Amino acid sequence: MMKKFLPAVFMFILAVSESSALVRLPSIFGDNMVLQQNAIINLWGFASPLEHVLVQMNNQTVECTTSPEGKWKVSFTPMKSGGPFEMIIKGENTIQLKNILIGEVWLCSGQSNMDFPLKKTNDAEKKIGQADFSSIRIFIVKRKVALTPQDDCEGEWLVCSPKTIGDFSGVGYYFGKNLHKELNVPIGLIQSTWGGAPAEAFMSIEVLESDPDFKPILERWEKQLEKYPDLLDEYNRNRESLLQRWIIDSTTAVNKGMAPSRKPNKPEGPGSRNTPAGLYNGMLYPLVPLSLKGVIWYQGEANAGRAHQYRKLFPALIENWRAIWNVGDFSFYFVQLPNLFRQPEPSKSGWAELREAQLLALSVPNTGMAVTIDIGDPVNLHPTNKLDVGYRLSLIAVNNDYGKNDILFSGPIYQSHHKFENKIFLNFKHTGKGLAAKNGNALKGFTIASDDKKFITASAKIEGGQVIVWNDQIKNPVAVRYAWADNPDCNLYNSSNLPASPFRTDDWKEVTFNKK
Repeated sequence: MMKKFLPAVFMFILAVSESSALVRLPSIFGDNMVLQQNAIINLWGFASPLEHVLVQMNNQTVECTTSPEGKWKVSFTPMKSGGPFEMIIKGENTIQLKNILIGEVWLCSGQSNMDFPLKKTNDAEKKIGQADFSSIRIFIVKRKVALTPQDDCEGEWLVCSPKTIGDFSGVGYYFGKNLHKELNVPIGLIQSTWGGAPAEAFMSIEVLESDPDFKPILERWEKQLEKYPDLLDEYNRNRESLLQRWIIDSTTAVNKGMAPSRKPNKPEGPGSRNTPAGLYNGMLYPLVPLSLKGVIWYQGEANAGRAHQYRKLFPALIENWRAIWNVGDFSFYFVQLPNLFRQPEPSKSGWAELREAQLLALSVPNTGMAVTIDIGDPVNLHPTNKLDVGYRLSLIAVNNDYGKNDILFSGPIYQSHHKFENKIFLNFKHTGKGLAAKNGNALKGFTIASDDKKFITASAKIEGGQVIVWNDQIKNPVAVRYAWADNPDCNLYNSSNLPASPFRTDDWKEVTFNKK
């Protein structure tokens, strides 16, 4: 009788203990974290249903009762920069967090060029050796694709040091390092990236389903999943021959000074980075509603084949993120795609169109764009100069968010034009003390066309704060383009040595117009 009774008692005790969940925090809260200064600080977690939770930090105490679903949330009133602090979370158990700082928190997101680690950038060994900043903290969200929004992610806060920084985003590091230098406050950098991922992977399924222009994205993915078993079988059968062909083709391309083709990968299927909303669910949603200052974003390569669609997709992504955070139009700064490939001449170019889509996104409130048309690599999709990319992004933040309005934060941006006789006169903003042709050379990168829509190389000069463009072969010009190529030869800058953004004055349909 007793032998039968003991297992029953054991099972009862186990059931009771499992139903009484310990207070727990998502991984975004931990030792060494940075919390946003001068803003409501949100903190949340998990515990037993209807459990009383108390949280203390920096002479503030907040309390709440866990929901029937076992979730809780509290908010601290805004705090000034400082630390280190400790935090105590009390429920049925007690959690103590240490070495917490209050400062500026930025989310670094996008695909491979934001993912690109500091250890692979220019002069990496020296830069990593100098990266000893106890007031800069980093957090890398572990890669995860999910079909539904997740309430937690994997990762941990680390103090920036030569031992910890090598795997962190090079762009993110240089951005944060310059902010720290300019502001002298703690900086928290959160990296949520996945190389090769399209924008739609970072957006909610509700937003993608709500717009007819995004319907082809979802339909294409559904068809891909249907074909996946057959595609995978074909890949496995032909894998060796595909790899051999790739080695030969890539070697030939490099010898010709061209970018090598992509290594053949398994076909995309379940769990792929291309899954619409997959990274939003697994790598972004778990961070909501963490208090942030803003976002820096480097993405677009994976959408260049659908650049015209990106005109609508990218602003929708920004609005999607702002909507789920629900704290207004937080800062959202992005990198315009750099030069790439050995195609300097004006041509039909998905990359040029994608850059234009990014330029148009500046119409979204509180956005900014770092132009990188001069610091790419013709044969490498991943340029190793991330110092200038991060620096240019930081200029935008320092000016827009931190009140240092004397800093020129952008290269020249086309504003308007007018025609007189056979010349077109271009006006720009963000010129500083004036426009300049880099190195004192003649202006390059301009093309001009009449109403036949055939562009030819144009002469150009700076005069009276304007750029004047012409070609004597065209008596009645109607359109001008600048740096409209994959890898344009261009040299228009402002007085702060920041390059002008590529642009065009026309709105003629280009190669990706109908590609969705």
